[in-house]
Amino acid sequence: MAATGSEPDRNDGQGELAAYRLRRERELSSLYATARSLTVLGEVDVVLPAIVREAHELIGSDFVYLSLCDADGVLALSAAAGTISPEFSSARMPAGAGLGGWVIETRAPVWVSDYRHADGFHRDPAFDRLVSDEGLVALLGVPLLVGDRVIGVLFAADRTERPFEKDEVALLSAFADHAAIALNNARLYDESRVALQRLQDAYRVIEDQVATMELAAAVHEALTHVVLTGGGPGDIAQSLVEHLRGVVTIRDRDDEVVATRSSGAGTPGADPALERELLERVRRTGRCVHGQGDDGTVLSVAAIQAGGSHLGSLSLRRRARTESADVRMLERSAQITGLLVLMRDARVEAEERVRGELLTELLSHPPLQPVHPALRDRALARGVDVDRLDVLVTADCPDRSAGDLVRELHASSPEWSGLAGEYLGRATMLLHADDPEAAVRTLHHRLRRRLGTPVLVVADRITGHDRAHSVTLAQRCLDVMRSLGETDRGATTRRYAMYGLVFDPRRAHELDGFIADSLGPLLDYDRRRSTDLVSTAAAYFTHSGNLSRTAHSLHVHTNTLLKRLDRVAALLGDDWRSADSALRLHLAVRLHQLRVVLDGP
Repeated sequence: MAATGSEPDRNDGQGELAAYRLRRERELSSLYATARSLTVLGEVDVVLPAIVREAHELIGSDFVYLSLCDADGVLALSAAAGTISPEFSSARMPAGAGLGGWVIETRAPVWVSDYRHADGFHRDPAFDRLVSDEGLVALLGVPLLVGDRVIGVLFAADRTERPFEKDEVALLSAFADHAAIALNNARLYDESRVALQRLQDAYRVIEDQVATMELAAAVHEALTHVVLTGGGPGDIAQSLVEHLRGVVTIRDRDDEVVATRSSGAGTPGADPALERELLERVRRTGRCVHGQGDDGTVLSVAAIQAGGSHLGSLSLRRRARTESADVRMLERSAQITGLLVLMRDARVEAEERVRGELLTELLSHPPLQPVHPALRDRALARGVDVDRLDVLVTADCPDRSAGDLVRELHASSPEWSGLAGEYLGRATMLLHADDPEAAVRTLHHRLRRRLGTPVLVVADRITGHDRAHSVTLAQRCLDVMRSLGETDRGATTRRYAMYGLVFDPRRAHELDGFIADSLGPLLDYDRRRSTDLVSTAAAYFTHSGNLSRTAHSLHVHTNTLLKRLDRVAALLGDDWRSADSALRLHLAVRLHQLRVVLDGP
């Protein structure tokens, strides 16, 4: 019985061993098969789901998930197999906490049969709540090792309490080793793929840059040829059109079109509103600006500058999008155009300097002596007959330099066969005109438009070749106009003839006699007593005899004003406020004030 009884036990033991071996063979075979399947996967996003799917089938637990470790040691769930809530799918475990923290710290597998009552590790309340909501009880975690570095943790979980057998732990650990290698290879593959893509992108960029450089070199060569051969803005516009296509337009400092070239039929039409907007922006910023019209036309405008001066603009209009290389070529072309403008301005300035020297010699020439033949010939070489120069013009603008005014006068001088330059600090011009009034109005209008600011222009008809006297009359008349409040007008000295006593030096004795006869007693009294009865009379006339307004303007009491007026009456006579006397006295006071402005007290 004993023997008989013992024989079945031996048979049962041998059967269990055979079954164990068969199960281990199937597990190992499955392990190797899954390992081989992982090795053929390339991208991380593909490898991660494959790892948890194969582990789930291999171990047979309710739930398998994988968390990767970031640089700060935080575990973030990256893939899962089995039922999972949305909250658990975004779970993150702080560094050193939970079962995962224990696995990372020990670099060895760790399992608990009941997570709810387990101890020996730091808990995270938020993760514990997710585990409870998901119904997980038994947990097994194995490290994903790449060398000595833990890159993540692979977890197997069941929703019932149970221990994990050594074979299960070993099997999952072996799978995790294969998975870590596959995951690391996938990362290397991704990095290689990204590096290859970057290399390809860099190669394309290099190809584009080479093509751009070749095009830029061709444009630069063409522009250099324009400069060396003495070409103009039209040649620059043509070179750009040949390389960039579209419509190229060059404008001067006043936004007037200097040259325009088109690549042919099918070029887009102009958008005046967009052009005005961009021209204003480029003048304000000095940078290349872009805009798009309603029909898709792209307009790019580059400033033509030299130092701080705006010399004009260069624009490209086409339907294609403007690339950065096109912008650079446009800006370089604007610089070349600026160089041509400077060269042209240098020639113009040289001519202006010569004409200015001629002007100075003519204005400083004695009126009774004939013009030297050499001076006459130099003027004739420039189309100027000095004997016909019968009008002198002077201009003044506080907001602009005399050089700016001279430049504009020089541009208009051929129309009147004249000479322009700076004389005694002011822009001056000699010209021939049958109607000085019309000439000065035309010049004022042009200066006002081109300079964009108020300007005063005065003309005087030259008599007896006494040009120097006309200079004095025009400049002093201009000062009188400004003292009278004029800021933007073109007129002749004849228009202000009533103030001729003030601005004509030859009539100074007349002015002295008139003021002495009219204001002599008041001026003498003011000098002796350090009073200001003349200013009191001027304020009285300015405010039409209104006592309160006069007192307010003088900042005195009305009684004080009355005492002053009584003193004026005592010095000039009681009839000083009669119509004739008041008119004469008012005029004398005004002329006296203007003379003080021109000549000083």
